[in-house]
Amino acid sequence: MTNTIISSHSKEITIGFNAPFCVIGERINPTGRKLLAAEMAAGDYSRVISDALAQVEAGATMLDVNAGIPMADEPAILAESIKLVQSVVDVPLAIDSSIVAALEAGLSVYQGKALVNSVTGEEERLEVVLPLVKKYGAAVVAISNDETGISEDANVRFDVAKKIVERAADYGIPREDVVVDPLIMPVGAINMAGRTALDLITRLRTELKVNTTCGASNISFGLPNRHGMNAAFLSMAAGAGMTSAIMNPLHSEEMTAIMGANVMNGVDPECRKWISKFREVPAEGSGQRERRQTRRRARA
Repeated sequence: MTNTIISSHSKEITIGFNAPFCVIGERINPTGRKLLAAEMAAGDYSRVISDALAQVEAGATMLDVNAGIPMADEPAILAESIKLVQSVVDVPLAIDSSIVAALEAGLSVYQGKALVNSVTGEEERLEVVLPLVKKYGAAVVAISNDETGISEDANVRFDVAKKIVERAADYGIPREDVVVDPLIMPVGAINMAGRTALDLITRLRTELKVNTTCGASNISFGLPNRHGMNAAFLSMAAGAGMTSAIMNPLHSEEMTAIMGANVMNGVDPECRKWISKFREVPAEGSGQRERRQTRRRARA
């Protein structure tokens, strides 16, 4: 089976079919977070640090770090964010930017083997990002769209993913270092988007033999009770073969769904993590009372 190995300076994790689902914490991203964007642009990284600590505490396997702030020095901010995050947590990171100079700035200071987020099937993008991934010995997220945009046809998205995997191989990047994002569409707008996504995830696992990821909250966009919908999707996606997701680990519904999926997929041996998380702690003295009651029943 395909194993994608990502590491920090002190910790190595596996994204793979026989590994627990990889939760990639999404919160270090100023998009849509005006306060965080303003703080990062001003050189205040206190919220970046607190978000990193909170996500790891909540169970994130990895963290995604993004510094996409309009009119700001993204390469410098991304590099500084990565250095600070690596100084306070030991989990590996995904370096997230659409700007190649920012990706290289982040990779140049990163300690370990990073996950680059991301490359698309556009020729211009492939020609600049893949050499960078190879240069720094990183892995890469491959997003299944190209010059024609995002197709609603799952076969087209599969073909784009296959193209990226093949082009990566041309640069000496093995398929285990390509994690495909099949692009999850909102099920509220496209009613069959969930079924299409699950079928595509299965094909990517069985035919292309690659690990997969996604922006998990895309599935529920525009719907009420988004956390419930996200949780349903994540557990089913894990069953179909998805091995990671970029998501918010602070939402307990989604995290519970993933823990349950790990049990069902046989990657939580003896249900140890599930039991450790959810076992009720007996009230003080209750065990002694239960033993006395058991002895009385035995004598009766």
